[in-house]
Amino acid sequence: MNDAGSSRFELAYRDEYLAVVDKSADLVVHPAPSVTGETLVELLGDQLGGGDDPDRPGIVHRLDRGTSGLLVVARDGQTHAALQRMIRDRKVERTYVALADGRFRSRTGTIDAPIGRAARRRHRMAVNGASPREARTHFTVVEGLRRDSLLEVRLETGRTHQIRVHMEAIGHPLVGDEIYGGPTRYELERQFLHSARLAFRHPRTGEQLTFESTLPADLDRALVLAREA
Repeated sequence: MNDAGSSRFELAYRDEYLAVVDKSADLVVHPAPSVTGETLVELLGDQLGGGDDPDRPGIVHRLDRGTSGLLVVARDGQTHAALQRMIRDRKVERTYVALADGRFRSRTGTIDAPIGRAARRRHRMAVNGASPREARTHFTVVEGLRRDSLLEVRLETGRTHQIRVHMEAIGHPLVGDEIYGGPTRYELERQFLHSARLAFRHPRTGEQLTFESTLPADLDRALVLAREA
């Protein structure tokens, strides 16, 4: 369902309590000192609600600039608080598709390493950085390619840059992720990371909701090139 007036996101779902947004890679979720241009918060306007931060109404989790795909937002305070609890209690399933540099020795794995702010490069996060918080990422190798591995990644926690930091930490940075040492190839201008599946029980109605998002054109093209490499 396209949202009128914007080609930078689609509304996969909306009711009086919440919405599920499928955003483009170049759209930042909320305002910040380093952000220029419109954000998802500004584009959605009064469709969002809840929370104590006036710059982030309705926001319960976010996607990095350069990461595309699905996220859920609240439209009122009660729903915002309920969704935050659900995310904290790991009752929201968030699954990503990623292309990582190199071949993995194991088909599945879990990265359990705390993440904090990098000491000398403040725009980066790092394993065991300043004031680290627990972070846990599960991955499955879906397809092994000649130079890369196509992954399905599931978040158990939701730290800033979590997947990107964890993949760098195990020596498999995401393709296109220059900030975390990923190789630049396949015509990519951003990290190969897409929020592909979101599943949770509606906090107000109890209905089970599941949403899926296909790869956008740039990642789909990159995957074709990776398979041909």
